[in-house]
Amino acid sequence: MKLKIFGFFLGIIAVSSISSAKAQSSEIFTQIDENNKIIQMQAQNRDNSQQQPPLIDRKIFFGDPEISGAQLSPDGKYLAFRKPLNGVINIWVKGIDEPMSAARPITEDKNRPIPAYFWSQDSQYILFVQDKGGNENFRIYAVSPTDKVAKGQVPKAKDLTPDDQVRAIIYAVPENNPDTIIVGLNDRDPKFHDVYSINIATGARKLLYKNDSNVSNWVTDLNGNLRLAVINLPDGSTQINRIEADSFEEVYRCQFGETCSPVRFHKNGKQVYMSTNKGNDVDLSQLVLFNPQTKKLELVDSDPEKQVDFGSPIFSEETEELIGTVYIGDKQRIYPKDKEFAADLAYLKEKLPDGQLGMSSMTEDGQKMIVTVSSDIDPGSAYLFNRQTKKLSLLYQILPELKRENLAKMTPIRYTARDGLEIPAYLTLPVGKPARNLPVVVMPHGGPWARDVWGYNPYTQFLANRGYAVFQPNFRASTGYGKKFLNAGNKQWGTGAMQHDITDGVKYLIDQGIADPKRVGIFGGSYGGYATLAGLAFTPELYAAGVSYVGPSNLITLFNSVPPYWESFKAELKLRMGDPNTPEGKKQLQQQSPLFSADKMKSPLLVIQGANDPRVKQAESDQIVAALRTKEIDVDYLLAPDEGHGFRQETNKLAVAAALEKFFAEHLQGRYQEAVAPEVKKQLDDLTVDISKVQVSK
Repeated sequence: MKLKIFGFFLGIIAVSSISSAKAQSSEIFTQIDENNKIIQMQAQNRDNSQQQPPLIDRKIFFGDPEISGAQLSPDGKYLAFRKPLNGVINIWVKGIDEPMSAARPITEDKNRPIPAYFWSQDSQYILFVQDKGGNENFRIYAVSPTDKVAKGQVPKAKDLTPDDQVRAIIYAVPENNPDTIIVGLNDRDPKFHDVYSINIATGARKLLYKNDSNVSNWVTDLNGNLRLAVINLPDGSTQINRIEADSFEEVYRCQFGETCSPVRFHKNGKQVYMSTNKGNDVDLSQLVLFNPQTKKLELVDSDPEKQVDFGSPIFSEETEELIGTVYIGDKQRIYPKDKEFAADLAYLKEKLPDGQLGMSSMTEDGQKMIVTVSSDIDPGSAYLFNRQTKKLSLLYQILPELKRENLAKMTPIRYTARDGLEIPAYLTLPVGKPARNLPVVVMPHGGPWARDVWGYNPYTQFLANRGYAVFQPNFRASTGYGKKFLNAGNKQWGTGAMQHDITDGVKYLIDQGIADPKRVGIFGGSYGGYATLAGLAFTPELYAAGVSYVGPSNLITLFNSVPPYWESFKAELKLRMGDPNTPEGKKQLQQQSPLFSADKMKSPLLVIQGANDPRVKQAESDQIVAALRTKEIDVDYLLAPDEGHGFRQETNKLAVAAALEKFFAEHLQGRYQEAVAPEVKKQLDDLTVDISKVQVSK
């Protein structure tokens, strides 16, 4: 059972498309009146105001989890998961009936944690991806868990895409040809991905299609045959083409501002599931079945509550039938489309602790699955569920040392922007403090074409534990709320409505008496880092401090330095951000760039950057640091030479957390953990840049 996850332009996850869709939950969303929410939150905090919880060690929040990411082999014989080996997250495997303690490592990366992996269809291999230092030039590796090796050794992994300068994309893992994967490689031209089949056992590569047509995404049927090519056109529209031999036939098109994204082919091989909101009378995206041959389309599913876009489909590994759909409202919710699956969901909700249910892995016969349960105050637990016998076995708890009773509830709220538009958001109030005159940390999400969701967030809980209210607004341009809400953010960065929504949310908290107007900070990653810089530059009286984590400061240099493989995405970027190649576009982007208003900044700033970031280059942070170093405000700069767009190595994450909490404690008067482990202190010293030596090229 697979739930497809999409990424975004300035998010800290891999890029795929601007369309939204991520969820794996069964909790039904119930709308609660906004004012009642605030009153209930205040009452809850007043009741607990006698004592704050103890400081939770930052390593519990940001250290590598002992076990995570379990996946069943398709044949049901093995369980794989991610676990540290000599301080670095690697992949481990055990027999399905063996205890977790019997697991053995099958990889031994000594430098960077392995971010993602999956089983081959025949259960013979585990395939994983890895880059170098965060440069996102991912290579694909294969390792056989059953290879015989000497004690203390791991099987040798095959490098299926051995080129440091190439970014590999996995398009398909066909069931009828389990020795093969279908991948995209930009080895011929860094701008475009040609399509290859690669033999997992030998590494032999065969060119299937040469990309001379600016194709941004290739879609196969369940047998691995190339069927569709998606092209982003210069006018910002999206064209879906049927592949016929060496030619394309356009079969579907959505205009700029609309979304049409193939999800996967139907098992009949004739139709394809798509998420689309095409049409003047359609706002929320829907799941449809489309026939590329006849061009006939039929509606499959849309949000029963008519609130949000289509989220994710759930398909049976056994029958390939659609058995459920997932939506993300204020909370995640799932709707079964199959009687057996509905019965399973009901049983799981009865037997498992309260929380959101996620199904991350299922065997090929559909009888065993990995079920996770999580919530806003629980990073989750993983169970093995036998659908036939109804046996549930706890595999592991994520972060078992984290005391859940000390964490803070995340509450969905709504507020009204200055132009009358309702903005959804999440507010987390610190435990044990009255909800009055609190220090607040605003956390705008990355993307910006993404959204925050209800659930466990380590930064949210870390800051709440330090005594801050944490505010996470889904400002316009956030995905999931329909195309009108998304498109309302076009060209509205910085000085426009996107930033105004964040500002209006802060003012709402001040008017409610929750926020101390003198102790409001802002912190975000990627686009959230940009929003931090914009907040300090364009509303300098609002924030007492800001932290920009891989955030761009100059929208013109940002646009001109995007990776070459985003070539097909540039047309849409111009329409959503602004075109730096036109006089009016350049003027607009310059006005919206915090760098050109750096002289207005008054509050202390902490800048965090990965030197190998391919999306937000180091120059973005260098520029703003250099512009501010002559001003009489505090500017601190952390630069990691071995990281990219978001840090993955444990000591780097811990160094950032230590710097973050001390910075906010100094400027917002929250709590912080004074003790710093020697290795973290050394890493923090190594990452700290002498800003007098920062150089900026002309």
